Amino acid sequence: MHKNIPFSPPDISQTEIVGVIEVLRSGWITTGPITKQFEKEIARYCATPRAVCLNSATSAMELTLRILGVGPGDEVITSAYTYTSSASVIIHCGATPILVDTAPDSFEMDYQALDKAISPRTKAIIPVDIAGIMCDYDTIMTIVQNKKKAFKPSDNRLQQAFGRVIILADAAHSFGATSKGRTNGTLSDFTCFSFHAVKNLTTAEGGAVVWPEINGIDNDWLYHEYMLLSLHGQSKDAFNKNRSGSWEYDIIYPAYKCNLPDILAAIGLAQLHRYPHLLEKRRKLIESYNEFLGKLPVILLDHYNDQRTGSGHLYLIRLKDKTEEQRNVILTKMAEQSVSCNVHFKPLPMFTAYKAIGFDICNYPNAYNQYRNELTLPLYSSLSTDDIHYVCSCLAHLL
Repeated sequence: MHKNIPFSPPDISQTEIVGVIEVLRSGWITTGPITKQFEKEIARYCATPRAVCLNSATSAMELTLRILGVGPGDEVITSAYTYTSSASVIIHCGATPILVDTAPDSFEMDYQALDKAISPRTKAIIPVDIAGIMCDYDTIMTIVQNKKKAFKPSDNRLQQAFGRVIILADAAHSFGATSKGRTNGTLSDFTCFSFHAVKNLTTAEGGAVVWPEINGIDNDWLYHEYMLLSLHGQSKDAFNKNRSGSWEYDIIYPAYKCNLPDILAAIGLAQLHRYPHLLEKRRKLIESYNEFLGKLPVILLDHYNDQRTGSGHLYLIRLKDKTEEQRNVILTKMAEQSVSCNVHFKPLPMFTAYKAIGFDICNYPNAYNQYRNELTLPLYSSLSTDDIHYVCSCLAHLL
């Protein structure tokens, strides 16, 4: 039986459609009350004091770096095994990206290599949660605490409040994940989520940043700093400007434009209310995949154990004893069977932009080893057990 299996279509129900229609009828479709409600509910879900919604996780990371005062002369460490946004935001701020290899046979950065990469110029670390599985933030926190004496804060309120290298999680994949019973958003200093179209929870385009309490820092002040940066440095947002007799505003500094509008936040609110059910669906699908693939020559990721619960965002496997070229042939042949697969990720040192600034994949052998035989299979909440059986059968005939 032939099937057509897309890679990751969004799960949009009547609830999302009704929410968008209500916003359209309200006459207010840009950033306003629905976005503010979405922020409050994200903060509640993540057990954090505040959340800021923006137009992408990329914007969330970049604005956080800018609020932290990261700039020329500074270094920020991230993984060589990630999407470009984890590193491009560092470059946008004028800082120097330092890429760390993964640990052997792991998608997580090598924490010993991370320890060695920290210098007096290091201001932040951007760990990357691959496939929805959280990094070992306890180990990362121990590393930065041990290097506290070497940290040299700039004239920045937040850097001085932390007094150490700051951990900014690229949690684009891992909204809703937990580690040792703690919610994602509470383990790192700042956590940035993506609500892009292919993510578990989508707003079509969008993202958010959350943070736990920071000693000596007022959350209202920090929230306001994000608002200024995300709306041209304007002292009032459009919703408050629109109130009767309240047109006048100031431009505090020339900033950026990366706010999340209400029409997209309405989708996100509906998704958030359905999210526990969506996560459970993904867990069952991953368990089905694991069962079907258990006897094939593939290496599976451990999404769920007694220490952590992933968000089930991506189903990454590694094809044993396959080269990069053989993996690519298999991906093409899967497409010929109408099964859309993907690769997550091509390490950054393999791209033209990162080669041009001096990175060489030869210096990241573990990351290359992960990439060369990695294949990402379709995973989305409307996938059926029969669909998974079809995907696995197609793959089995190619191994």
